[in-house]
Amino acid sequence: MLEYNEITEHKYIVFENEPYEVLGSHVFRKQQRKPVNATKMRSMLTGRIVEHSFHVSDKAEEADITKKEVKYLYTNKDEFWFCDASNPSKRFELPELMIGTAAKFLKPNTIVNAMMWDDGKTDEGKIIGLKLPIKMDLKVVEAHPATKGNTAQGASKMVVLETGAEIQVPMFIKEGDVIRVNTDSGEYTDRVTN
Repeated sequence: MLEYNEITEHKYIVFENEPYEVLGSHVFRKQQRKPVNATKMRSMLTGRIVEHSFHVSDKAEEADITKKEVKYLYTNKDEFWFCDASNPSKRFELPELMIGTAAKFLKPNTIVNAMMWDDGKTDEGKIIGLKLPIKMDLKVVEAHPATKGNTAQGASKMVVLETGAEIQVPMFIKEGDVIRVNTDSGEYTDRVTN
């Protein structure tokens, strides 16, 4: 069990019988009162964001989340298909809502971690989300050439990546370059040298 002040960012807790990821927490004291932990959490099952204040007497159960490697295969009409990394015959589909914004950085045959929650109903647990590598290398397939003197917008431009995602990059990036992207923020980090 976690004490009220141990419920911090990136922890997984059971709240209202569902697994939640803590997105933010702030322990503070109002005037002469006891301290509280104001948290912002996301339901791992529905994606719903809730804000809840945990008081000194509150405790939370840490969610039993395990990780399992899976391989992304393809997308067909908003259906994302995966298979077991060790057994390609075990195929399954996950909804886009569960994958979230990371879906735009998935490329075929990428190994990702499926987050499993043991809800007590199945033998190995239920997939409740995916964790992509923090940084992924992706190829630029469409980029407009840099225009001389065009630095009023902070010297960046939009490019299209091999997965179809569009992101802002510096002007020197050109078509065919491989760039490193932060999958959490969706931002360019650097160019991969060949």
